[in-house]
Amino acid sequence: MQITTNKIDSANAKINAAITRNTIDTNVEKIANQLSKDAKIAGFRKGKVPLSAVKKQYGERLVQDAEAQALRDLLNEGLKLMAIEADTLIGEPNITKFEKNENGIDVEVSIAMRPAITLGDYADLVPEVAKPAVDDMAITIRIEELAGAQAPLVNIDEDRALTIGDSALLDFEGFVDGEPFEGGKAENFSLRLGSGQFIPGFEDQVVGMKKGDEKTIDVTFPENYGGAKLAGKPASFKVKINAIQAKEPVVIDDELAKKMLPGFEDATVDMLKEKVKEQLETEAMSALYNDELKPNLMEVFVSAFTIDLPEFIIEQEMDMALNKKARDMTEAEIQELRDDAEKVKAIRETFRDDACRAVKATFIVDALARAENIVVNEQELMQTIYFEAMQMGQDPAAVYKNYQESGYLPAIQMAMIEDRVLSKLLNDKIK
Repeated sequence: MQITTNKIDSANAKINAAITRNTIDTNVEKIANQLSKDAKIAGFRKGKVPLSAVKKQYGERLVQDAEAQALRDLLNEGLKLMAIEADTLIGEPNITKFEKNENGIDVEVSIAMRPAITLGDYADLVPEVAKPAVDDMAITIRIEELAGAQAPLVNIDEDRALTIGDSALLDFEGFVDGEPFEGGKAENFSLRLGSGQFIPGFEDQVVGMKKGDEKTIDVTFPENYGGAKLAGKPASFKVKINAIQAKEPVVIDDELAKKMLPGFEDATVDMLKEKVKEQLETEAMSALYNDELKPNLMEVFVSAFTIDLPEFIIEQEMDMALNKKARDMTEAEIQELRDDAEKVKAIRETFRDDACRAVKATFIVDALARAENIVVNEQELMQTIYFEAMQMGQDPAAVYKNYQESGYLPAIQMAMIEDRVLSKLLNDKIK
């Protein structure tokens, strides 16, 4: 077997080989000899089956196994010649050529490897992080919001109009084409104005009404409304205001602190404010990290490092992007592409830059995770998926199985690793 190797760069290599007919025949003999020791063929005792019977019984399968063995041998030999360790390989080697001829088989195998990345002083690329400031007004507003959510509604006795933030205790009945519709009637319904609970335009027309007022409100159901019979239809509602209600005023004192911090018998206003301040700082920090710092830092790393990229991984990314786009196309658009291979090729090529960036980012995160000793094991991955599924009211086991069968688990795991890597690097730079 003649082997030629070409280590293109740190991420790509090719092995070309001419597998001779003699190599295949020799492999067939070896495999047949092994089978003859264990094969069960009618008319022969175990271990006494002649090679001719084995070859007749297994026929083409012997040849296929012999060719597969030859491929494994040439791959191992090629890796050895190029001093490539098996644990650096990414995915399965891609057989890009397999041509049989009278002399044997001409083979070309493309290999993808984890590229070499020189990180250098990567921590110097991470900016200093200043904690977002939380002022006293924001703390007070949050306490009032939290306390107000628990406060009871009370009737407003003064003669005034409804405003945003009030709750209207009202009767209503809806009509479409002059006829009442199912679910369109209620009595003493509590509607907080500004909540967006009703059809767009309804609450706006309730604003300004007073206790005892009656009014007909005209609205149009949204086109995407859940009920097909009502979607997009104009409707009118007869409305009567029975009462105007509002939350009791919030008094921020030690008694409120004890109610809001049940685990602390000696809770005070100062303690409550400190706890709320910590919560607001955590929320602000999380928003800063996720919306700004992490995306920006990832772009810095992608721009800063020059690395070799495995070609067939990029091609896979482009294929996935093309398939995703196809799912959003109409049947007519898909048919047009079926008739125009060049157009398909051109559209696919538009995804190359994004594919290169995504692949590059993945390898950078992998290298940084190794440098920072950050891992996400299978148990952590499963726990995360289960927790998020339960939060959304879904069956955790079914969600995990679906991700597993769809091949999404590695991507989810890498996203978790990226999040931890970037968070750690930023945390190290907090002032």
